[in-house]
Amino acid sequence: MSDEETTEETPVEETPVEETAAEETPVAEETPAAEAAGSNDAAAEVAGDEEPAAKPHPKEIRRKARSEHKGEVKPERDAGARAAERAEERAKKAAARRRWRTRQKAKRAAAPSAEPTPAKTREPGNPKLRQGIVVSDKGDKTITVRVDVARRHPKYEKIVRSSSTLHAHDESNDAHIGDTVSVIECRPMSRSKRWRLEQVLERAK
Repeated sequence: MSDEETTEETPVEETPVEETAAEETPVAEETPAAEAAGSNDAAAEVAGDEEPAAKPHPKEIRRKARSEHKGEVKPERDAGARAAERAEERAKKAAARRRWRTRQKAKRAAAPSAEPTPAKTREPGNPKLRQGIVVSDKGDKTITVRVDVARRHPKYEKIVRSSSTLHAHDESNDAHIGDTVSVIECRPMSRSKRWRLEQVLERAK
């Protein structure tokens, strides 16, 4: 009888153990799922907070969307549904643009303002002055002056050299070929003369 009692007691004792194990297993399975769900929510919140700061480039977003596309075909829609979808997409892009512009305005407002270089203004009584070399003095009371200009290209940073010729009025025929002269802007004196000899800076050797 003692053996039967022990054999009877053994299954009775094992049954609760198995039930507890079976009961504990779902709890153990549910816990990681809940933790994963909680971690996903936290990650989503963090991503939502950091989205303005570290947002991927639109090209990267499109490239990722193309790589994840499985070839599914969208269901057929009528013209009204397509128009509504386009309007919704435009509204999303417009909201994104507004957010970006707001951030840019805030950055510009926070950045120290540098005073721009004032534009050079000319007054009526401030005529232009040019310096050049006389290349022709054949005309009577007229000289042709070559003005050489050297400037740095704004994009390629290369020194670009150019020249232009001016016809200047020389009342006393003082300048000759090879002289370095300065000419000043004046009223039109002929069809081509808008400059006048100011002074001869250096004589030709």
